[in-house]
Amino acid sequence: MKLVSPFFAGLLFGLGLCLSGMTDPHKVLGFLDLAGAWDPSLALVMGGAVAVAFVAFRIARARRTSLSGAPLPAPAAAVIDVRLIGGSLLFGAGWGLAGLCPGPALVNLGFFNIRAVVFVLAMVAGMRLVDASASRRAPSVAAAEDA
Repeated sequence: MKLVSPFFAGLLFGLGLCLSGMTDPHKVLGFLDLAGAWDPSLALVMGGAVAVAFVAFRIARARRTSLSGAPLPAPAAAVIDVRLIGGSLLFGAGWGLAGLCPGPALVNLGFFNIRAVVFVLAMVAGMRLVDASASRRAPSVAAAEDA
């Protein structure tokens, strides 16, 4: 069961992305093109996703473990800080330039889409860069707290 429910959740998510057309970068870029031929269908997909997530998070809040038995910890931070704003801006810029975000990019890997391969490689490089930056910063933060 530990692998079954995450597998089916990912499969459902991927199928939803495919059926809604959100794996097509041109459709996403059409949504972001407010001054041109704007395509509002992504807003409808997002609205549906927010509604489903709202219900799911309410149910999850009442549980201590996921369906696979993994613990469901409370979010670690609830503060809007520079790192959150910077990450959001970087995410939005990447989304606007490539027409992809992580979920659809991973789905597009299954279609052997070269744009998705480049996007995922850049995404992984960025994640490693953030990890390296955080690990270099962590000792200095700990030393400052000890003083």
